Amino acid sequence: MRFYSTFLSIIVSLASVFVVPIHRLHAAPPNIVILFADDLSYEAVGLAGREKILTPNIDRLARAGTVFTHAYNMGGWHGALCMASRTMLMTGRTLWRAHAIEPTLNQEIRANRFLPKMLSEVGYRTYYTGKWHMAADPTLAFDRVLRVLPGMPEDGPEFYHRPKFDGTDVWSPSDPVWGGYWAGGKHWTEQTADDILQLLDEASAQDHPFFIYAAFNAPHDPRQSSDEFLDAYPLEQVDVPRSFLDVYPFAEAMGCTARLRDEALAPFPRTRPAIQTHRREYFAIISHLDREIGRVLDRIDTLPQASNTIILFTSDQGLSVGHHGLMGKQNPYDVSMRSPFILKGPGVPQGKRIEEPIYIQDAMATCIGWSGQPMPSHVEYHDLRPLLEGKPSPYQNGIYYGYMTTQRAIIYNSKKLIHYPEADAYRLYDLQSDPDEMIDLVSQTMFASTVKEMAERLRELDQELHLPPIP
Repeated sequence: MRFYSTFLSIIVSLASVFVVPIHRLHAAPPNIVILFADDLSYEAVGLAGREKILTPNIDRLARAGTVFTHAYNMGGWHGALCMASRTMLMTGRTLWRAHAIEPTLNQEIRANRFLPKMLSEVGYRTYYTGKWHMAADPTLAFDRVLRVLPGMPEDGPEFYHRPKFDGTDVWSPSDPVWGGYWAGGKHWTEQTADDILQLLDEASAQDHPFFIYAAFNAPHDPRQSSDEFLDAYPLEQVDVPRSFLDVYPFAEAMGCTARLRDEALAPFPRTRPAIQTHRREYFAIISHLDREIGRVLDRIDTLPQASNTIILFTSDQGLSVGHHGLMGKQNPYDVSMRSPFILKGPGVPQGKRIEEPIYIQDAMATCIGWSGQPMPSHVEYHDLRPLLEGKPSPYQNGIYYGYMTTQRAIIYNSKKLIHYPEADAYRLYDLQSDPDEMIDLVSQTMFASTVKEMAERLRELDQELHLPPIP
């Protein structure tokens, strides 16, 4: 008996010497890098084929991975849609439930109901740099915070209502004298890329899977970049959108007048030269962003962990920049609701395009899925990995959009119904035959039943999404 007792104690002692951390007992979970842009429309990268924009690095990422062509943001509860989008991304709550918990986000972090905290629980080391723009303390959420940038660079009165109707424009996007992205001596896009390279070096030296959330401010206004990028888009060669309007008929009812900061960037009514100017600057800052993303992709390729690293590239929402007479992102058209969404890494098919509709915030649930932990009950978005295998979208009942009390929309069966409650007006578009959303079908008799069915579906979805959040 004494022999067996002695033998057992030796075995226990040896086991304690050779104990292995739990995350090493199984296949190593992938590292995850989220590269998050701001105000980047789905059409504003070369891979979309809708605009002649130079984005070779985003395009190579797309060719090496899978593109979700119809990734939507749910909307927002005030003009800064990026705050709502990011809050949904980090908490996993849908639009109105994310709004309900916004005042208590730090409590969500402490309760481990925040994306980086959930990943930390299963062994990830978490890193962040760039634009934050949430009502929470990032130092509570991440293990390592390198730099916290505000919602946008500082602007001034010269940044608005330009160019004038007579063509005059004192402001230049390439002149550092105006500050903005140039404040601090280095363009913010380049500084953020530098930060990401530093975090990649730090993370790859650690003996843990890593999660990096890096948020660029670009291409949010003020849309500043150097002449190198502006010269790639001669003004006379920049077209206005096919959906160009000088005035949008429901601008007042939808809350998109000059009182909304984004809309005040260009003069009213819209002119073709003004829209050409803004689109040129938008394209240029996107190409600048693309170059910096290329630096990040190159560095990831050199890491020892490169073959086990997921890259997720997307944006908080899109931007109009002249579509439909609108400038901002606070509207229910696809150029504003919809952003690029690209995945690359182990288990992600190369060169695949998935047209099934998703939400941008499904990125959150997908990261949790990759981490190997069960999906928490409060997360309302969906893991996208089944779609990579050909499964259907979980949003067969429709994609929802809401903005304050002035706008509602639903996408269902390739149709989009827009509702402006304050004008009691509807608009209906066939997204398959009319991707620019220029032909309103709402008054055509043959679509009366479609309008009725979709309006009821929208009301039901709106009521459901306003229910109290799951604790």
